Amino acid sequence: MRTDEPMLSVLGELVVDLIPVPGADAGPEGTAPSFVARPGGNALNVAVAAARLGIPVRLMARLGTGPLAANLRRHAELSGVDPDGFLDADEPVSLAVVGLAADGSADYGFHVLGAADWQWTDDELVRVLPDRTAILHVGSISSWTAPGCEAIARLVERLSAEGSALISVDPNIRPMLADGPVGTSLGNTAETVRQRLDRLIARADVVKVSAEDLTWLEPGGTSVDAEALDTIAGQWAERGPALVLVTDGGSPLRIGRPGHAVLHWRTPRVTVVDTVGAGDSLAAGLLTGLLESGVTDRAALEALDDEDLLRLVDDAALVAALNCTRVGADPPTRAELDAARTTR
Repeated sequence: MRTDEPMLSVLGELVVDLIPVPGADAGPEGTAPSFVARPGGNALNVAVAAARLGIPVRLMARLGTGPLAANLRRHAELSGVDPDGFLDADEPVSLAVVGLAADGSADYGFHVLGAADWQWTDDELVRVLPDRTAILHVGSISSWTAPGCEAIARLVERLSAEGSALISVDPNIRPMLADGPVGTSLGNTAETVRQRLDRLIARADVVKVSAEDLTWLEPGGTSVDAEALDTIAGQWAERGPALVLVTDGGSPLRIGRPGHAVLHWRTPRVTVVDTVGAGDSLAAGLLTGLLESGVTDRAALEALDDEDLLRLVDDAALVAALNCTRVGADPPTRAELDAARTTR
């Protein structure tokens, strides 16, 4: 790898996902379900997915204490992620207990109080941000949980003002951490989380957001139908981003751009094992395509025509689909992506 190559820098949390073992016995009393510990978290998933696709990636993460911390680092390194963005932290690693529905969709129980991921400082971010950052991806819990979210917002604002990198944001809302009793214990409320995300979205160039997140983020908090999703995608594109990509499970993706009609793009049909890491894989696929195409500033992104954009979105959707054919966040390599393209 050349040391002057433009790089994707990913900033966020590391989470150990405890995922149920399909078909495993829960013991004679049904009280001992079996789980496997898998590396996860939005930032780790995005970084790993992009690195497996072959682009230079640095993961900027505070590596907490506990017996599973080494596994998180090793997982990133084995996928080709630049490990120089890891900071050893005294606080614990975050833990998520995952429940899976019959359709593969995931529910989460989080154990994150006092975790390392929310403690970023300005000085720490200066130390780990590479000079050759062409795209910065932020999002999920660390981007809207204090105190570290303030340092992240200041970094985004600085890079945006300099125009030195594209800014990508994924809200990745986890309602129990953003509101309610657990959210309150983290210092979060629905109002403060929305305000913190508004600050990031106003500076973002690319936003990837799920329909589920939009339901939570939009006033009223009620479910939105297909027509409403089109409207919201267009409205979000007028809030600052040059590109808004809205996911809705297996339904078509919605693509919003300022001054453009909202586009729809189909997602590949695959046999879904689970959806853990699907949105992260989609974001990684899109950011990889932008970096490889030389789209690393706002002007280039705005100049991208629909045909080229849809080609990038199609690849990103295939990356996400391949991830869904395997247990947990396990995105494809470049070779696997290329092979899947030839069989479509």
